[in-house]
Amino acid sequence: MFEIEIDRDACDGIFACLTRDERFVEDDDGLATVDPNAEGVVSVSRDGDRVVATVDGDIDDANLAAQACPPNAIVIREAET
Repeated sequence: MFEIEIDRDACDGIFACLTRDERFVEDDDGLATVDPNAEGVVSVSRDGDRVVATVDGDIDDANLAAQACPPNAIVIREAET
C-alpha cells in the first residue's frame, strides 16, 4: 500500500497527472484530486489544502504522475502500517 498526497495550494491545474494515472481526476474547484471510486483506492481524505489517498495497487503510474507535475504538488510514499 502507498499514499498519494496532493498539495492543493501548489496544484495549478495543468493536469499532467491525469494523463499518467487514471486515479487522478479534476475536482469541482479545477484542481487535481484522487477518484475515491478508482480501482485500488482504499480511502481519500481532505484536510484543508491537502488531499491524501491510500491506495492498494500499482505504484508505478502514481510515481509517473508525481514526476510529471510541474509544481511538484504530488508526493508518493509507502503507507504507514
